[in-house]
Amino acid sequence: MKPPSCILTIAGSDSGAGAGVQADSRTIHALGGYALTAITAVLAQNLRGVTAWRATAPELIAAQIKAVLADFPVGAAKSGLLPGTAAVRAVARALKLRPKIPLIVDPVIGSTSGTRFLDTGGLRALQRELLPRATLATPNWPEAEALTGRRVRTHEDAAGAASWLAGEFGCAVLVKGGHATGTLCRDCLVTKNGRIRWFESPRIQTRNTHGTGCVLSAAIAAHLAAGEKLESAVARAHEFLWRSLRAGRKTRWGHGHGPAFAG
Repeated sequence: MKPPSCILTIAGSDSGAGAGVQADSRTIHALGGYALTAITAVLAQNLRGVTAWRATAPELIAAQIKAVLADFPVGAAKSGLLPGTAAVRAVARALKLRPKIPLIVDPVIGSTSGTRFLDTGGLRALQRELLPRATLATPNWPEAEALTGRRVRTHEDAAGAASWLAGEFGCAVLVKGGHATGTLCRDCLVTKNGRIRWFESPRIQTRNTHGTGCVLSAAIAAHLAAGEKLESAVARAHEFLWRSLRAGRKTRWGHGHGPAFAG
């Protein structure tokens, strides 16, 4: 029997398990992959928000990545929370060991509840050292604003931001539309060669939206590791997230935003 594809997630640990490596691992395993992890930070977190957190030492982040790459046939990797300049650089250097592995960069700048993880220096390091290495970056509207310095308030703005990022850093860019209003959720993909494609689905009315970006980026990585082309991987991941939100829309637990992936 063929072994499952190995996918490395480089992200924070969420004690509430709604986001970070917990959400990534659930997603990867649900799609038939095998999740490997490099923990970048430990978060005391529930559905209301982050109450405390500590960054992992950059050298330990790098050591985790190197250990995994030395002994597993990693088919794809994704990064999430990277706590600062040194962490971004440690990840970029460690990934140089396997330059052909597809990399999804989910540029987590802060939590929905307002905790900021990536400062201005870290954001610049992400732009200079990790985005040029990425196969795909997956910012939401606020993250696209931070990365471009442009306002993103409409779908046209989102397409413009994605096109600018793709041209500036040489990677494909998926600007997610979850922050928009309306009955449709629209994600804009711009490929390295400038091709624009939209992915649409009916908006799910639910409070269980914690970790949506983690689920989507992990699903894309899982499909790439399985050998799919980028646009197909994005399309299937978009549908997977939509089905997950739909399946878990009536779940009630805790006092905040529940996890996007119901099981």
